[in-house]
Amino acid sequence: MKKITYICILSIAMILVACDADNAATDGNFASEDGQSGSLARFTILNDYLYTVDYQNLNVFNISNNENPVLVNSINIGFNIETLFAYKTYLYIGSRNGMFIYDAATLETPQLLSSVQHFTACDPVIANETHAFVTLKGGNQCGVNLNVLEVYDVTDVSNPVLISQRNLAGPVGMGFYGDYLFVCDDEVKIFDISDPEDMNLVHAIDTESFDVIIQDDLLILIGAQGVYQYALDSNDIQNETLLSTLSL
Repeated sequence: MKKITYICILSIAMILVACDADNAATDGNFASEDGQSGSLARFTILNDYLYTVDYQNLNVFNISNNENPVLVNSINIGFNIETLFAYKTYLYIGSRNGMFIYDAATLETPQLLSSVQHFTACDPVIANETHAFVTLKGGNQCGVNLNVLEVYDVTDVSNPVLISQRNLAGPVGMGFYGDYLFVCDDEVKIFDISDPEDMNLVHAIDTESFDVIIQDDLLILIGAQGVYQYALDSNDIQNETLLSTLSL
């Protein structure tokens, strides 16, 4: 039931992003993509290929014919696979036991570049050009009772290096906004990551949520009780404006 609820909430959030984008000037990325998911997503699209993860595999579908997607590859990764995030041709895969980085430059046959192991915990991953950010949430079904935000230097994607750790209350989903990282915790915490080795907490939004989607200056928070849209101000990170609330 929880899985169905999450899928419904995420679908609604993605529709809200798309509707907002129809009325705004967009740059190439959003206008040409098929949508934007949060950091808890289990699928992503590169060109005419859909990548999905299940409990232990990375699955590759050719979707050049939308009415007849074809499974062209299935790669065993391990167990407890949870999330999938794409940056350029790199696929960052989070599991309860570690992070895996694949290169999908050859679209049908992604190649494993590197992996890192950590204590058993729920594990979303997002990344940019130089760093990968990993939230580890413990307790309940997630493993040991440790809650940490980890930062890896991935300048060399074949050799991720852990450069920073920060204890949090129970971190889950994340999103980038320029030099800021939004982390869903006991509140939505906003970190200045201009220096990823020395992140500073600069603001927090008191909204209960488990994932975040950011597109341009639009922030969508997805929680068990609803979906919340905020307008962000790039000149004043502490000045968000609540646009709408969709209760569930």
